[in-house]
Amino acid sequence: MNVTVDISELTGDYVLDPAHTRIGFVARHAMVTKVRGAFHQFEGTAHLDGATPANSTGQVVIKTQSIDTGVEQRDQHLRTNDFLDAPTFPDITFRSTRVEQKSDTEYLVTGDLTIKDTTKPVTIGFEYTGNTIDPYGNLRVGLEGSVTISRKEFGITWNAALEGGGVLVGDKIVLELDISAIKQG
Repeated sequence: MNVTVDISELTGDYVLDPAHTRIGFVARHAMVTKVRGAFHQFEGTAHLDGATPANSTGQVVIKTQSIDTGVEQRDQHLRTNDFLDAPTFPDITFRSTRVEQKSDTEYLVTGDLTIKDTTKPVTIGFEYTGNTIDPYGNLRVGLEGSVTISRKEFGITWNAALEGGGVLVGDKIVLELDISAIKQG
């Protein structure tokens, strides 16, 4: 039986469940296709205020070394200074600065995204996908969100020209967040 609680009862502190959360990305490759990948090591916390969502906060730390596109040679290149420079900048961080409720299930979360040594404000559109009590008695909350960023704005400028025109790697990167968070205490 799937038991849910009213959204106003969700107030509390939460931790991302890495086994059931995906932090991924999509990048245009060679002007013709998309490459998808994910980060497998991250941690995140949130304080949700069900009655006053504007009082909610969240933060995530992603380990750049954990990038995975399914092609080890490409992943190794993405970890170099051409892209993420994982040895020098081991973390990508996001810290919320504002939460705005747009509807019963839609929220805009604005915060500071830091990639390499550049911090920029971004606004992520999230959809609240529900809550449930899992078989272990934990209250879980689901959120799905995405945002498109310019990698060049974060100092990731490496590229290669294509013979027929265009470039190997597109500038626009879609960050995708499928979150399962567990209420603490």
